[in-house]
Amino acid sequence: MEYFDSLLKFALDQNASDIHVKAGHFPSIRISSELFLVQMDAPTGEQMDAIVHHILPKHLEARFERDKEIDFSYYNPAIGRYRVNIFYQRGEPCLAMRYVKANIPSFADLHLPEQLGKIANAENGIILVTGSTGSGKSSTMAAMLEHINLTEKCHIVTLEDPIEYVFTDKESIIEQREVGLDTVSFERALTHVMRQDPDVIMIGEMRDSQSFMAALAAADTGHLVVTTLHTTTAYSSIGRILDFFPAEERDQIRRQIAANMRAVICQRLVPAIAGGAVPAVEIMINTPVVHKMIEENKCDKLFAAVETGNDDGMQTFNQSLFKLVKEGMITEEVALTKATNPDALRMNFRGIFLDEARRILAS
Repeated sequence: MEYFDSLLKFALDQNASDIHVKAGHFPSIRISSELFLVQMDAPTGEQMDAIVHHILPKHLEARFERDKEIDFSYYNPAIGRYRVNIFYQRGEPCLAMRYVKANIPSFADLHLPEQLGKIANAENGIILVTGSTGSGKSSTMAAMLEHINLTEKCHIVTLEDPIEYVFTDKESIIEQREVGLDTVSFERALTHVMRQDPDVIMIGEMRDSQSFMAALAAADTGHLVVTTLHTTTAYSSIGRILDFFPAEERDQIRRQIAANMRAVICQRLVPAIAGGAVPAVEIMINTPVVHKMIEENKCDKLFAAVETGNDDGMQTFNQSLFKLVKEGMITEEVALTKATNPDALRMNFRGIFLDEARRILAS
């Protein structure tokens, strides 16, 4: 495995976030969102088979043979931990690997708003961390769990596929359960987790109606649930959840969301002036105004509630991007490419702030 270990070491030295490997092609690494070819020999098909055999956990071999793609964690003591996906293309295996830093990041490390600490200290309910693939959701959720671990005496149970960040008990007790290794499936783990006396439950990803109903049941009985969802804005998350359910059930589910949702945090990674990336973060908190809009099926007005909810700790992507520009962390040009409403943000940079949101709320 000298070839593979050399590639991992080189990627680590270059501070690469991702590694891509396939037979017959130069490996590539991602640095600050850009892909670069690595000038080393392209692996042969035999080498790729050997790498897969070397890193794929034994208990996942049958599933990979059946499904033709698999997620898992790979740990090399000399280099670190990776989240790995193996999949096939043109009948041959390929690797996509993401480096997971050994230390659990803090909110400050990730340049996240301090408001997330207050959200993480909620006693119960559901906290959603959302965004597109590769937007840093796992790191943000890890920072929130570590904040709880440092500040509260809780029993935390995580359900992950695979485990990424490895926690050490501090003020809290943490058990991390990996699908395929510690439990047969998310569904089975969610069925039994309530019998494990948890205070906080972390679900790696909200996948379907069954996982969301399990989260609702936990929140209803006084537990805090932290999970992720793939959405592009905080306020669109409500609609995304409702899409899990048939039309005739959505009114009831929407009322349950209004009663149990604590906050939705959505983020986009933005290239920073100093190199690397910083998150632009949209925050929607279940204030009385937001609660009423969800309950009354006025989700089209949630954006306006977020935009006018700064005193309650809420902010839109445009507002987050504006702050990052004023703090000198990103350029105006880059901010405009990440904005939900580029025209409005461009006006903000010129000192023009329209009060359209308050008009929408009043209507």
